[in-house]
Amino acid sequence: MGLSAFSKYLPIQEGQPWEMKTPADIISTVEFNHTGELLATGDKGGRVVIFQREPESKNAPHSQGEYDVYSTFQSHEPEFDYLKSLEIEEKINKIKWLPQQNAAHSLLSTNDKTIKLWKITERDKRPEGYNLKDEEGKLKDLSTVTSLQVPVLKPMDLMVEVSPRRIFANGHTYHINSISVNSDCETYMSADDLRINLWHLAITDRSFNIVDIKPANMEDLTEVITASEFHPHHCNLFVYSSSKGSLRLCDMRAAALCDKHSKLFEEPEDPSNRSFFSEIISSVSDVKFSHSGRYMLTRDYLTVKVWDLNMEARPIETYQVHDYLRSKLCSLYENDCIFDKFECAWNGSDSVIMTGAYNNFFRMFDRNTKRDVTLEASRESSKPRAVLKPRRVCVGGKRRRDDISVDSLDFTKKILHTAWHPAENIIAIAATNNLYIFQDKVNSEMH
Repeated sequence: MGLSAFSKYLPIQEGQPWEMKTPADIISTVEFNHTGELLATGDKGGRVVIFQREPESKNAPHSQGEYDVYSTFQSHEPEFDYLKSLEIEEKINKIKWLPQQNAAHSLLSTNDKTIKLWKITERDKRPEGYNLKDEEGKLKDLSTVTSLQVPVLKPMDLMVEVSPRRIFANGHTYHINSISVNSDCETYMSADDLRINLWHLAITDRSFNIVDIKPANMEDLTEVITASEFHPHHCNLFVYSSSKGSLRLCDMRAAALCDKHSKLFEEPEDPSNRSFFSEIISSVSDVKFSHSGRYMLTRDYLTVKVWDLNMEARPIETYQVHDYLRSKLCSLYENDCIFDKFECAWNGSDSVIMTGAYNNFFRMFDRNTKRDVTLEASRESSKPRAVLKPRRVCVGGKRRRDDISVDSLDFTKKILHTAWHPAENIIAIAATNNLYIFQDKVNSEMH
């Protein structure tokens, strides 16, 4: 499969705008658009940075284009809820691209409370030769206008304009953890800890509550919603995950309020593995439908699991991400790392899955060959055309030369957010406050 042949081809150079310096610049979400030509990142400072893939150069027609900064804009500002005396931070929780309908691109971005729809357009021509306006745009004295001329479009330097089209506010009492665009291209849903709302993209002043798990007495609360996503092909189906490790598939045709799920996916717990941390590490931090719509991928603290929509009893595949941390759960609980929310991603053909880990490591699992690899996103591997070498964590006993001990892992360096190009072997890795983009040069035809 050649996973270890992924090579860095966007060098993170000193002084580049995406090489971050402050806590506000920590990347909080990464998302390719539907063609993979654009890549958007959001950060804790409320900014969205969009990268565009450069076209192939004429000198090297077979070389793939690199990603360069296309546009940067401030999506959210810090706010204050005066009724609850709470600060609403500007951090971008999620970005979702809308399918492209015309020359413009559109995306949804959300912080804890407010979702915004943005339109990204290009302008490379400007009108000249107005009859009633001068070159500065001011109205002329009509008495000076003695002849009429036809305005013409003159070429100008490319300008990327980003404008807010809609603001969807006041729909959530609790913090929004996920948004998902429906395959009907007209609606999307947003989920917080206890509720999921359905919105129409053209209507901002109301949404429909489709899931509500808030108990009458909050003391009876036993689980919260952690993530949700629409099915890629069936606009009536969606799934949401919970902090108890379960997945609920809901059908909006069955009822307006989908509190009664159509299917419940849950793996029975092994009593021999029961511990104080069992419920914490079983909490699902991310759920993703496969491109085919047949499978679901979930990530909990120690594993990634693949579920078949036709089998609820247990996952069809379970992959250990960093099982060597099982003996370190106590210290991870004390430093709050056990609550980290890792995301997961499918490749374009649903044959390989990817997820992040600590020490700037990320893991890949080939579903066909059952091979897996650990790779590292680091400055050392970020030179152009450098080949990523597989890394190995040593728990005890004999160590090879390049092995790293589990005791020397850096838990402040964590890869929570990853994205995979929808059609090619290109991956985007957010390593705390740096963006890395890698490409499999050897097996670029793997799909």
